[in-house]
Amino acid sequence: MPGVASPFGRRVLEALGRVPPGRVVTYGDLARLAGRPGAARAVGSLMRTAAAPGLPYHRVVLAGGRVGGYGGAPGLKAALLRAEGVRIRGQRIMEFRARRIAPPRGVPAARSAHAGAGRGQRGEPRGRLTR
Repeated sequence: MPGVASPFGRRVLEALGRVPPGRVVTYGDLARLAGRPGAARAVGSLMRTAAAPGLPYHRVVLAGGRVGGYGGAPGLKAALLRAEGVRIRGQRIMEFRARRIAPPRGVPAARSAHAGAGRGQRGEPRGRLTR
């Protein structure tokens, strides 16, 4: 699994820092933005172990708009998202719409919306930021 000091880990955290308040991004989106479209699980591992203060870890959600965990406190994650204006019902984000964002500098955009499929990422929106 990548560490924060790895180039991939730095690109993931840089992309995470660009997610504005009131919007969310999936683990797969961050992997694509960091240049490794099939590495959503590696991004999840990085999110669990990275301790970079000031980054909006709570804005990373599961594919399909499910809130997911947050250090064992999914209720806290949902509360933080609600405070930023994200509408949530149960454990799902309402109005989970796709919006494109550019990858960080120096990271080529994925060639295909299906790049990395077959690595556990089928059906997940790619390269999108939601409101």
